[in-house]
Amino acid sequence: MKTINYRLQSELEHLSHTNQKDWFKNYLKEVLESDKPYYVKSDYIALSFMELDNKIDYLSNEIKTLTELKKKLQEAKILGLEIAAITLEEYGIEKMEGTAISSLTITPQKIKQKETILIKDPSKIMELGYVNFSVDEKALKEALHTEMFEQFAPYVDVSIEQKEVPSRLKINKKRTPSNTSSDMVELLDVA
Repeated sequence: MKTINYRLQSELEHLSHTNQKDWFKNYLKEVLESDKPYYVKSDYIALSFMELDNKIDYLSNEIKTLTELKKKLQEAKILGLEIAAITLEEYGIEKMEGTAISSLTITPQKIKQKETILIKDPSKIMELGYVNFSVDEKALKEALHTEMFEQFAPYVDVSIEQKEVPSRLKINKKRTPSNTSSDMVELLDVA
C-alpha cells in the first residue's frame, strides 16, 4: 500500500457530518487560492480523493482475506476438536482436569436434523387450503402510471418522498497512468 498522505486527504479522513466541515472547506479554499497552477491544484484534489479510494480498496481486500482466514481457522478448530475427542476416547478419557483451565470434557455425539420439503404438486396442496396470497406490488406500481390509476385510487395511497442529495465532486481518472514520482513530490507542497 502506498504511504503518501496528502494534507487534504488527512483532512478528508477526519471529516464527518458532525464536525470539521468548515475546517475542510477553508482548507480547500486555501488550495484553490494558492499561487500554484490550476492543473497542480486539480491533481492535488483528485489524488487526495484517489488515495482514499486506494485505502478503501486496500481495506476491502484485507477484510476479504481476514474473512477467508477466519473461516479457515474456524473449520480447522472444529476439525481439531473432533480429532482430539476421538483421540481422548481411544485412551478411555472422558474428562481431564487442568490448572489453567477447569477441565476438558468430551461432548456426546449428536444427530442434527434439517427438514426440507419438496412439493410435487403445488396445486393440490393449495386446494387443501395451504395458500398465501399477497398483492403484486411491482405490477401495481406499473399500473399506477397508466390510465388505470383512477381504479386504484380508493384502495391505495401514494406518497412521494424527495431527498436532497448534496453535490459531490466526481473524479474522472485518466485511462493511462501518467503520474510520476516528481509529480507526487510537487503535489506535496501545495498550500
